[in-house]
Amino acid sequence: MSPGIAGGIVVALLLAAAGYLRAVRHAYRLRGDRPEQLWARTADGWDIAVHQRKPSVRRFREPVLLCHGLATNHLNLDFDPPYSLARAFAEAGFHVASLDWRGAGASRPPRGRGRFDYDADDLITQDAPAVMDLLLRESGAEELFWVGHSLGGLVGYAVLGGPAGGRVRGLCALGAPVYFHYPRWLVRVMRACTWLAWPVAFRQRLFSLACAPWAGRLTLPLSDVLINPKAIAPLVLRSMYANLIDSMGYRLLRQLDDWTAHDRFCSRDGGTDYRARLSAVTQPVLVLGGTRDGLAPPTAISRQAALLGSPDKTVMLFGRENGEGLDYGHGDLLFGVGAPSEVYPRIVAWVAERATPL
Repeated sequence: MSPGIAGGIVVALLLAAAGYLRAVRHAYRLRGDRPEQLWARTADGWDIAVHQRKPSVRRFREPVLLCHGLATNHLNLDFDPPYSLARAFAEAGFHVASLDWRGAGASRPPRGRGRFDYDADDLITQDAPAVMDLLLRESGAEELFWVGHSLGGLVGYAVLGGPAGGRVRGLCALGAPVYFHYPRWLVRVMRACTWLAWPVAFRQRLFSLACAPWAGRLTLPLSDVLINPKAIAPLVLRSMYANLIDSMGYRLLRQLDDWTAHDRFCSRDGGTDYRARLSAVTQPVLVLGGTRDGLAPPTAISRQAALLGSPDKTVMLFGRENGEGLDYGHGDLLFGVGAPSEVYPRIVAWVAERATPL
């Protein structure tokens, strides 16, 4: 085969792949109304995308900040109805916003800075304060409620125990363990992801988009660690794969690998023990998990609740043994078929009981 023919075949295959991905993205695009997008500028120059919804009638003074977890973006918490915790809060009368952490969604690095050049400390010390400033300024409030899923909850814990914690009225942590006791095989899988991300990022976004049409028809390896595949409607699962999956940066994965390998929750240099600071927390905390969550199992949920010093702390575990219609996994707390009717209302009610009525 001549070089010209081989080159033509390669170009044709690339064009076909690009066309396929564009068709998938169009077929599974979100169709609901989208929130207003704002920008929060961090001290180190990142522009963090913040997506806010204002209620038709505002009933509470404090706004709600929704924070997504690893490998996702703000759509994890503001998807098409009925799978949108943001809409649930707005309908209840809260000013609510969801963000894209640096490296995810629409957030943009400063010139000369790589998109994946960050770790968890940057989310805690840079992104969180900037977004909190913006939301409090937009809402005219002095405090806010933090609702975080997975890594978003862990960042919330670190913020709550730090100097900016005084601006947090209360924290809801969904599937966010501060203890990392995992089976050896799962630790090895996480380490393999870190190796695959070297030296920049684990770019699973295109792979997820390519696999979207097959979600719900074929079960991908290890998917049951993140979700209960039987708990999410197939069409919703395909739309999730096509829209809310983002790539993971190597520096962040390396820090998370250190946490899971040594069961610690600390800063990159080990100088700040985020877990130890939680005993001094006094604000209300809701610790929430699923009975089938492989990343935040019930034992981890109970242990972190016991660690918190707050006099007002609530534990909620969602599963059949507690009266729910299904056993919730890690992602099912937001996208399980029963989440809008079983999980969302209890989160919103918990926050509303502790918010200041207008």
